Amino acid sequence: MTITRRAALLAAPALALGTRAAHAQAWPTRPIRIIVPYTPGGVSDITARLIAEPMAAALGVAVPVENRAGADGVIGTDAVAKAAPDGYTLALVSVAHPVNAAFYRLPFDTMRDFTFISLTTRTPLVLCAARGFAASTPAELVAHAQRNPRGHVTFAGTGGVVRLAPVLFAQRTGIEMTYVPYRGSTQAHPDLIAGRVDIMFDTVPAALPHIQSGALKALATTGAARAPQLPDVPTIGETLQGFEASTWGMVMGPANLPAPVLTRLHREVTAAVQRPEIVDRHRTLGAEVVTSNPDETRSFVQAELEKWGAAARAAGVQPQNAG
Repeated sequence: MTITRRAALLAAPALALGTRAAHAQAWPTRPIRIIVPYTPGGVSDITARLIAEPMAAALGVAVPVENRAGADGVIGTDAVAKAAPDGYTLALVSVAHPVNAAFYRLPFDTMRDFTFISLTTRTPLVLCAARGFAASTPAELVAHAQRNPRGHVTFAGTGGVVRLAPVLFAQRTGIEMTYVPYRGSTQAHPDLIAGRVDIMFDTVPAALPHIQSGALKALATTGAARAPQLPDVPTIGETLQGFEASTWGMVMGPANLPAPVLTRLHREVTAAVQRPEIVDRHRTLGAEVVTSNPDETRSFVQAELEKWGAAARAAGVQPQNAG
């Protein structure tokens, strides 16, 4: 029987859908790489390596982790944006993903060029100061800033969310503070301990040894709940409703992942990160394991993009070329 041209044209979309469905059913047939766009040793890198093994066991293929650092994560993230949307290239990124949109002219679109799979972790910051600093609570910090000349209070920042969290705090409280840049926490801590700079919003794991030794005091943490490592330290949100400024981890892939592949990836990522031994390991790092469905993840990233973009504009940040 001869198939007419019209029938062939009508059949083409169905054949294409069938081919995609068959491909998705066969997936995966080769290794799935997770790109971590940062240097080894951070929470994102540790998370990726912890979940890779149970994911490999569940999926039946190797799941290698590849560090591709540079430009605060832009280089590795760009590689994922430009990868084929076949489920074989993923990224495990941090809060730097939306924050970078405020600091850099990006070679990709933060939202449009990715498929968001699930959050993995959330790690609060801690507002800390030298032992002899005049304030011991966020309210006392605000009062201290109000009593002194505008911009007299200084804060140490290392870029990204560590720089923008105090800007967000100043916006919410109506105070002014002066930014003092540092290349990293280890460079900032001596000046903070000596009182040469007044305060710093730092990650809990980085600041905790100095807090435990008594060299620094914790005024508050920035998560939605109190940090397990500092249970007696209140959150800023307890007195400044809705304030939250955490670092976090998230798995994502290129835009337009096939729905069956996305569903399977979401299931295996969330199952892996919620394994008891992985939850316990993250707890030692000061991180809480969290998961989300793809729609929730996209909405979360969009909200973070807007929040940190507004803070960066308030701080006068001018986007630079990445790299």
